[in-house]
Amino acid sequence: MVDQIQIQTMNQVLEEPMAEFMPSVITAMSYLLQRVSETNDSLSQKQRISGFHALTKPSISIRSYLERIFKYANCSCSCYIVAYIYLDRFVKKQPFLPINSFNVHRLIITSVLVSAKFMDDLCYNNGYYAKVGGISREEMNMLELDFLFGIGFQLNVTVSTFNNYCSFLQREMVMLMKMKSLFLEPSLSFRSSIKTKLVMNPLEEDSLSTHHNKKQLAAA
Repeated sequence: MVDQIQIQTMNQVLEEPMAEFMPSVITAMSYLLQRVSETNDSLSQKQRISGFHALTKPSISIRSYLERIFKYANCSCSCYIVAYIYLDRFVKKQPFLPINSFNVHRLIITSVLVSAKFMDDLCYNNGYYAKVGGISREEMNMLELDFLFGIGFQLNVTVSTFNNYCSFLQREMVMLMKMKSLFLEPSLSFRSSIKTKLVMNPLEEDSLSTHHNKKQLAAA
């Protein structure tokens, strides 16, 4: 709880500066999640179907979906960082539910909802998030519960873990901006670095990840 208050205080102080580079954070997050989804789509590993799994791949891109959530959810900027941390925890704890193109959208909207409820003093209800995410309120309720069990109800994020993930996303943002300025597609070495670093694992301080789980995420 102390860590949550510290992050909330940091967020209040840094809200305006963070708001300026949030579009870049969204871009970095969407790129990483897209690469992970595409990688898992091409793997023939054993994957369990869950409530997060859509019958068909959503037509909206991951980036557009995140931008839609950012536009309408009105949650604090730190919620997106914390949501990213939650996604990492989910993948580590659920190795047979890797992120792919069929479940990534539902995982994103659910992680942001859970993060907003935990981090912000005020947030919209499940019905509103369901409309933003393009699903029913009943499904949103079910996904929230599944997600909470999926991460073992581990909602607290230490300040050091939060800062580690911020630094990780900032590095990815810089890399993407450099590539954009050079009009280059991400290099093979850059894509490889994402796979070996995992989707989003700047070595979480309180992580239970083992070397095997990191490989699962590298495949995620």
